[in-house]
Amino acid sequence: MTDAAHTTAAQGFILALDQGTTSSRALVFDRAGRVVAMAQRELPQSYPQPGWVEHDALHIWTDTLACMHEVLLRAALKPADIAAIGITNQRETVVLWDRATGTPLAPAIVWQDRRTADACARLRADGHEAFVRGRTGLVLDPYFSASKIAWLLDHVPGARSRAERGELACGTMDSWLAWQLTGGRRHITDLTNASRTQLLDIRSGRWDDDLLALFGVPRALLPEVLPSAGLLADTDPALFGRAIPLTGIAGDQQAALYGQGCSAAGLAKNTYGTGCFMLMHTGRQVIASTHGLLATCAAQTSAHIEYALEGSVFVTGALVQWLRDGLGLIARSADIEALAASVPDSGGVTVVPAFTGLGAPHWSAEARGALYGLTRGTTRAHIARAALEAIALQTLDVMRAMEADAGAPLRALKVDGGGTANALLMQMQADLLDCPVQVAPTAETTSLGAALLAARGCGLDMTLPDSGGRSFQPQDRTLAAALLPRWQRAVSATMQMAAH
Repeated sequence: MTDAAHTTAAQGFILALDQGTTSSRALVFDRAGRVVAMAQRELPQSYPQPGWVEHDALHIWTDTLACMHEVLLRAALKPADIAAIGITNQRETVVLWDRATGTPLAPAIVWQDRRTADACARLRADGHEAFVRGRTGLVLDPYFSASKIAWLLDHVPGARSRAERGELACGTMDSWLAWQLTGGRRHITDLTNASRTQLLDIRSGRWDDDLLALFGVPRALLPEVLPSAGLLADTDPALFGRAIPLTGIAGDQQAALYGQGCSAAGLAKNTYGTGCFMLMHTGRQVIASTHGLLATCAAQTSAHIEYALEGSVFVTGALVQWLRDGLGLIARSADIEALAASVPDSGGVTVVPAFTGLGAPHWSAEARGALYGLTRGTTRAHIARAALEAIALQTLDVMRAMEADAGAPLRALKVDGGGTANALLMQMQADLLDCPVQVAPTAETTSLGAALLAARGCGLDMTLPDSGGRSFQPQDRTLAAALLPRWQRAVSATMQMAAH
């Protein structure tokens, strides 16, 4: 046990860091799983070229540190009151930095970025798809980290030779934050994040030499792979006047799965954030999807590796942001519900929000967003309603693929994320899925998952919040029949356009 961990018994608070695509946050949870205080900083997005998405990693760290100090003030707590820290993070986003200075060599390449689509297409054309999928559970797509790391090594002057000499480090956002939190003493990641790099053999839980060679990534760059809960590291005492144990790490979607209590085979959740991510826990079984889904590692809390089926939809909440910021149809994201509810249907309009390609189960990196069915009678309300329908229909596509792979229908879907505040969207979702949609009792399920893992890792007894989230029952069983054929034609047309 680390020295810092000896003091955890008397403290009852967990500090969760939630580093997402659009913000960096710090939250304090008590033993009952309740949020005591929260601090948040919005994260600017950079789009230097079409299909490119970047973040300033140093900005992310300074914002995260500021949020940690701010949330302690808001909670009226001292660092000595914090038993442990848990991290959850946007997955697949990668940072390359100098080991000696801790300075990034380039902007972080965000999970949404598509600059490596051609490189992935070449690997597919060369016949590597089946091998990569069999070893990693993932499809060859620029979504994942490996091709992004290779791009950085090939485009940052001198990076490849420096990486081979062991002068550089590279990792996902959890690794970047852990490096900074520990003053550069620990280069670590957890199994969930490592399983999203496309460099990990998900059955052994280790970096794979064949994958490293295929993508041209030196092993010396990569972090040590650890479980998701345990005594992983201690923070640099200079940050808070004492070392605080870091005892939980999980990628955001696996953290949400854990925070929803989905820790046994057959339980599933969907998170409505920038994108939508549906995960079904599959226990110790790796299900090799034949319907366009991914096999991935669930949070590891014991000596055994457990798995999940995942369907990733790239653009959902980001679609609402585009209606707000790009088109100016709404002043605030929350305004979309009332606007969409002002019309009885979408007036024949269909939105395919393939701004950064299409994810599961279609996997088209080249697809781009499209609006179909516009007439002179189309209003902004019709477009708003079509946008909500697109979010729910993309989730329906994933759920049907998941049911086919699992060989059983979902009896209910647990949901979390910002989109669950939209009652119209949640009712559409229940109607389209034809099963109950159960909203989590806390809006902070992802952060709660990180806190629960950290509590488990330091031996603190933390409970899940009592039930009380709203439940939406199917009401209109004709909705799928009305929308699905038009949606399928629109998706097909979008993918055909991308092929030319």
